[in-house]
Amino acid sequence: MKKLVYLPFLLFIHPAFAQTAPPRLIVRGDDMGYSHAGNEAIMKCYREGIETAIEVIVPSPWFPEAVTMLAENPAVDVGIHLALSSEWDNVKWRPVSACPSLRDADGYFYPMIYPNKNYPGRSVTENRWQLADVEQEFRAQIELALKKIPRISHLSSHMGCTELAGEVKALTQKLAKEYRLDIMPDQLGVVSVGYPGAHATSPEKIESFLKLLESLEAGKTYLFVDHPGLDTPELRAIRHVGYEQVATDRQGVTDAWTSPRVRARIKAKGIQLISYRDLRQ
Repeated sequence: MKKLVYLPFLLFIHPAFAQTAPPRLIVRGDDMGYSHAGNEAIMKCYREGIETAIEVIVPSPWFPEAVTMLAENPAVDVGIHLALSSEWDNVKWRPVSACPSLRDADGYFYPMIYPNKNYPGRSVTENRWQLADVEQEFRAQIELALKKIPRISHLSSHMGCTELAGEVKALTQKLAKEYRLDIMPDQLGVVSVGYPGAHATSPEKIESFLKLLESLEAGKTYLFVDHPGLDTPELRAIRHVGYEQVATDRQGVTDAWTSPRVRARIKAKGIQLISYRDLRQ
């Protein structure tokens, strides 16, 4: 049987091998640090479910707890979820550097990256952001993450902040190379996938995820991203206009990723659960 051959930033699969190799799937839990319930759910999905990678928001209010939890689970693959926004109405976070063009009047990040009709004038793009401030903040987040979680393997983007402009995308690539971190694995031939059907409730998420698993093709590598949570009073208080059912939605993610039916389907289909680190091995 032919073997996978890896080169930096490229993934080559011999055609003959692709016909017989099982599908590979990265299951990424985003936004660790946004709440205590989120932290608990993300770790539950790793310990008891199918999650293979975790993204941490460094300036988030529950980042210190995230650091402790990740230290207690040293095998999990961790990425820095670079953030320039603080979207929730009842809980906020501030930059970890001095970057005046990225702060609102109260010193927090703006709620949105791109214009939103529910938050007029309160996005980064509607204000005079400076590339130098973006670089300063990204560096501060990366360096604090590496200080607290040295095994960080990659970078990702919260609410699309690394796509803010062409210069920001180029900056992100520069920083990834400088700090020896991977970025979103588009260059590695990884296909991003989502729910193929209704997914508002826990049962719908489970059924939709099962349907997704059936569609995965041999020899291909896929990335599925979502945000685990628990339906607790804390998470019921976290919302923004246009996304009010956060607790229900994110409990559904946890239920789907820890579902015995989902685990059984993955096993039956021979799907390999992998992390970002596995792409390099």
